[in-house]
Amino acid sequence: MPLKADLDAIDWKILKQLQDNGRITNVELAERVGISAPPCLRRVRKLEEAGIIQGYRAILNGAILGQDIVAFCMIRLHRQSDADLKNFAEKTKHWTLVRRAWMVSGESDFLLHCVASDLSTFQNFVIEELTSTPNVDSVRTSLTIRSVKNEPLMVL
Repeated sequence: MPLKADLDAIDWKILKQLQDNGRITNVELAERVGISAPPCLRRVRKLEEAGIIQGYRAILNGAILGQDIVAFCMIRLHRQSDADLKNFAEKTKHWTLVRRAWMVSGESDFLLHCVASDLSTFQNFVIEELTSTPNVDSVRTSLTIRSVKNEPLMVL
């Protein structure tokens, strides 16, 4: 599969290191990838400006913070016109329980990754928001039992 970005071996090493530890200092990063600090910083900025690095986040422990319910919702729409798909996608941006959302192919049109403080909150969201949204044909949910793997999003 062709890459959409022109990256060399050092760029790939930088991406791997940052994905493993986004708080690494530039000096440490430069040392780990085998270049000096100034060109390392220039490369990181170039990767950010190109949109390859989209941002930096802290990964929080939801269970400790009272966000114990993690669920996936598979949404099927009555109509899948471009306007209908865009309309539903826009609605997902306003639902705070929805943490990630994908338009998908297959039996469902959207896959939503939801996080809630408790089962009642999640149930209310499904009943009062999702199922009552215009053009929603069906909502199937899957509650997670426990996380068994949590790796960075990209394989580098």
